[in-house]
Amino acid sequence: MSRIGRAPIKLAAGVGVEFKDRVVTVKGPMGTLSRKIENDKINVEVSGDTVHVTRMSEEKSVKAAHGLYRALIQNMVTGVEKGYTKNLIINGVGYKAVQQGEKVVLSVGYSHTVDVVPPAGIKLEVVSATEISVKGIDKELVGQFAADIKSIRKPEPYHGYGIRYKDETILRKEGKTAGK
Repeated sequence: MSRIGRAPIKLAAGVGVEFKDRVVTVKGPMGTLSRKIENDKINVEVSGDTVHVTRMSEEKSVKAAHGLYRALIQNMVTGVEKGYTKNLIINGVGYKAVQQGEKVVLSVGYSHTVDVVPPAGIKLEVVSATEISVKGIDKELVGQFAADIKSIRKPEPYHGYGIRYKDETILRKEGKTAGK
């Protein structure tokens, strides 16, 4: 069996999981998430405060899906219990972020400002003029939206100007040297 797939998922107090009509629904203090199990050879069993994901075949694709769906359900449980956060740092001369209601306005070196409007389920927060926090309960949505914000101005390798993740390091190039 898959080492990831066979590990049970422990549920915290206040988190409930339901598997009905090939759809896993996870409810918790921060909200509700649902995901359809596309592979019909994967089964989800809920017993008390644990969830077990099992497979009915030893095919390679089913083995891969076994670990995948277990990890996705674990991410849903963690999301409705604690939530997910991605922090972005804005680095550059004159680069800044300003909160205007739900949206964030970025000044990142273009001749115009860039408005960033969060989708449903995502909360944007400007921690400081150079730091943005993306929060939500869906790990996939939080990560994708943070990547979309980063793609507005990717960090360049000479000075490091641009938008990067807080825990990301930018490999810097040396630049030109004057001829002697």
